Amino acid sequence: MEELAWLNWGFIDWNLPIKHYDLFIQGVGNTLALTALSIAIGWVFSVPFAFARANRHPIFNIPVWAFTYLFRGTPLLIQTFLIYYGLAQFEFVRESFMWPILREPWWCALIAFSLNSCAYQTEILRGSIEATPFGEVEAAIASGMSPLMRLRRIILPSSLRRALPMYSNEIIFMLHGSVIASTITIVDILKAGRIINGQYYVAYEGFISAAILYMILVFFIAKFLKWVEGHWHAHLKPRKA
Repeated sequence: MEELAWLNWGFIDWNLPIKHYDLFIQGVGNTLALTALSIAIGWVFSVPFAFARANRHPIFNIPVWAFTYLFRGTPLLIQTFLIYYGLAQFEFVRESFMWPILREPWWCALIAFSLNSCAYQTEILRGSIEATPFGEVEAAIASGMSPLMRLRRIILPSSLRRALPMYSNEIIFMLHGSVIASTITIVDILKAGRIINGQYYVAYEGFISAAILYMILVFFIAKFLKWVEGHWHAHLKPRKA
């Protein structure tokens, strides 16, 4: 690709990231895929976990609490390293049917990110469930709803509305935390910037380009989540007389 002189600002040469735009496209794809899938997988498991915690289930409450404490109490980087580097040290893991997955850095990152996100989402949803007004539950019982129907039509939708702002933060935190994927050879946005910096022995071009891309993604994610929040809370807005 032909270089443009006006893109060279003295200490930053923007021709480098433009020249390697395909590398950043790959990085954006991996970053979004890891973030979206880990949030989705974490949410699927966090719903039953959160109800077990909120209802103080005699069997599952303590194990779920231990799980959330472990993954919220340790850094995501350590969790990723233990899964990617640590599990490979065990022969029974290398000989198991899971080895084709656990030997791939992309899948190890997805597993680590999903478990971490699940722990945070479990506590977010647990607090929201416990904050459900008891009158809503009483009204559902009086209407003859079964426990499963109360969960599906009253408790879960009501809890999700209250938890949405915290979910927004969790999604953005997960997007930022996905930079850890670059430490296990995955080409995410940060890794793309590091490759450019290392290839051309520059200090700013790759990192500043990566920072701009993260800011753009956060802007659109925040705007979308703000729209969702406004849509879900439309019934709470004051109406014109």
